[in-house]
Amino acid sequence: MIAQTDRQTDRHLVSILVPCYNEEAVLHQFYERTSEVIAEILAYDFEFVFVNDGSKDKTLDIMRELREKDARVSYVNLSRNFGKEIAMIAGIDYLQGDAAVIMDADLQDPPELISEMISWWEKGYDDVSAKRRSRAGESFFKKWSSHTFYRLLQHLTNIQIQPDVGDFRLLDKQCLNALRLMRESQRYTKGLFSWIGFNKKEILFDRDARAAGTTKWNYWKLMNLAIEGITSFTIAPLRAASFMGCLLAFAAILYMAYIVIRTLIFGGDVPGYPSLISIILFIGGVQLLFLGIIGEYLGRVFNESKFRPLYLVKDYNGEIVLNQRKGNRHT
Repeated sequence: MIAQTDRQTDRHLVSILVPCYNEEAVLHQFYERTSEVIAEILAYDFEFVFVNDGSKDKTLDIMRELREKDARVSYVNLSRNFGKEIAMIAGIDYLQGDAAVIMDADLQDPPELISEMISWWEKGYDDVSAKRRSRAGESFFKKWSSHTFYRLLQHLTNIQIQPDVGDFRLLDKQCLNALRLMRESQRYTKGLFSWIGFNKKEILFDRDARAAGTTKWNYWKLMNLAIEGITSFTIAPLRAASFMGCLLAFAAILYMAYIVIRTLIFGGDVPGYPSLISIILFIGGVQLLFLGIIGEYLGRVFNESKFRPLYLVKDYNGEIVLNQRKGNRHT
C-alpha cells in the first residue's frame, strides 16, 4: 500500500476502470465529462481502461476512436460477453494505476466524486466507496427488493456487506492486488470488496438516472446476481435445509408413533387419506427445494473444478492477445 504521505506528495497514476456492454449512446458523453473532471486534478496522472464485454453495437468502435485521440485511453476487448463481474476483474488485471476508480459508463456514477475519493485516499483510506443516498430513475419495487436483499444477506453471512453501495469506488493498489488473487468464476464482486477488508470509507451521493440508453440489468439478471451473492458468501441455506430436514423427520416420527398408538387402541380405519396425501406432497416439495439448494452449491463446485480462465481477450488496444496468461486462475 502507498503510504499516506506518499499519496500526498508523489505523482501517482489513477486508473478509471469502465466495464461496458452496448454503451454507444453514452460513451462519448462519459469520456468528455470525466475528462473535464480529471483535468482539474493536477496532482495525479490518469488513464482510462475500458473493457468491451462483447458489445453488439458500436461501443468498441468508440473505444478505438478515443484511443486514437487520447493516449491515456486503453481498452480490453473480450472475446464474448462474460458479464460485468468478469469484465471488472479483466480490467483490474490490465490496469496500471496505483489506485483505480471503478465506475459505470451510464453516468449514474457522477465523475465529480473522483476528486473527493482521491482526497480520502490521500488521508489513508484504501477503499473509498460511494453510498447511494437516493436512486433516481428506479422503480419502488427495485429499490425495495435491493434493500431487502442486502438486509437478508447481512443476516445470513458474517461478512459486513455494505448496503446501498455498488461498484463505484476507489481502490488502492493493495486492494486491487487482493482482488487479483480471487479467481472464482462465479463472482459477486460487491461481496469480495467487503471480504478483502482494508481501511474503508463511504461517501454519500444522489444517484442520477441513466444519461442515455437502457439498463442491462433486468429482474432476472438481478435475481441471479442475488443468488450468486448468497451462495458465494454463506452456507446458511444448506444449514437451513439440514435443520428443516431434522425438524420434518422428528415430526414424521411423532406422527408415525401417533398412528401406531391410535391403531393399537382404536383399530384400523380408512379416514385420514386426504391428510396423508397432503403431508406426502408437502414433504416431497420440501425435499425438491432442498435438492435445488444442494444442487446450486454443487453446481458451483462443478464450475470451479474446471479451472477455466475467467475470460478470454480478443485484443488489447488493437493488438491480438495470444498469451491469455492474465486470465488464468493460477497466476
